[in-house]
Amino acid sequence: MRDEDKAQRVLSLYTRFIEGKVINKEQESYRFGVAQRTIQRDFADIKRFLHEQNSKTGKSDAIVFDVNIGGYRLQTKDPGRLVPKEALAVCKVLLESRSLVKKEMTPIIKKILCSCGMKEDQKLVKGFIANEMEHYVELQHQKKLLDTLWELEQAVKEQRYVEIHYTKLKGHQRVVRKVRPVGIMFSEFYFYLTAFIEDINKEKEFKDPNDMFPTIYRIDRLESMQIMEEHFHIPYSGRFEEGEFRKRIQFMYGGHLKRIQFTYKGYSVEAILDRLPTAKVIEEVDDGIVIQAEVFGDGIDRWVKSQGDDICDLTSC
Repeated sequence: MRDEDKAQRVLSLYTRFIEGKVINKEQESYRFGVAQRTIQRDFADIKRFLHEQNSKTGKSDAIVFDVNIGGYRLQTKDPGRLVPKEALAVCKVLLESRSLVKKEMTPIIKKILCSCGMKEDQKLVKGFIANEMEHYVELQHQKKLLDTLWELEQAVKEQRYVEIHYTKLKGHQRVVRKVRPVGIMFSEFYFYLTAFIEDINKEKEFKDPNDMFPTIYRIDRLESMQIMEEHFHIPYSGRFEEGEFRKRIQFMYGGHLKRIQFTYKGYSVEAILDRLPTAKVIEEVDDGIVIQAEVFGDGIDRWVKSQGDDICDLTSC
């Protein structure tokens, strides 16, 4: 038996293992015209190779015999890969968000599915989300956003000014702003840019000229933008933290940072605490539970009204 014949045979087996194929020892013996024990030795060579690779990469790949399908297959356990249940959860969240148009969402979902191991696992997860994929409904703006999001994040990282042409939601007024971008956030279907406006008459344009918080722009309402060469500087101690800001803002409306208190009379205080990450229970009273929270913006007022009689006695404290 020539060495090149063995090399070709082992590479063929290994390639098909990588592709997720199931390999039957008897069939391979017939295919290559060798004894089954020769194929078994080929399997042993591949197993040794995988063991050496695993020690370098941290993976746990192995050739195993699957009784259910009557053949050998590659069992992949890569800590850097999604397992099927993780892929399912991520796909569900993405599809429910409706945050991207279908042409951008579909390739992402497919890549997530490809990352979850065996073909059988991929097919299983794909079946779980097939109905949601088929009936996916795009948002009304129907704009591709991935390139814009990436460019804005780069501008935030590099502290570059951005000139934006923006259409306001109220009155559809178009404005041009030079801004210092400090973060990108997502909330209830939409991506938002948080930024400080430069070269603006705050007395004329702002309800509160002394407002020290960033302005919030819905990214799909950007008609155009230009990343400028000019840099701005924010000391590390004064950097904007999306995580802390996100805990305090509701519905992405501007306004002041304030502390509120209200009485909750509904059935699920857990839902309130989940909705307001800074909320804490102060006390239980006869007609409900007193809750305090630190919030940013006027969106909290709209949310409280949407809760009807479950929330009362709203005050700032």
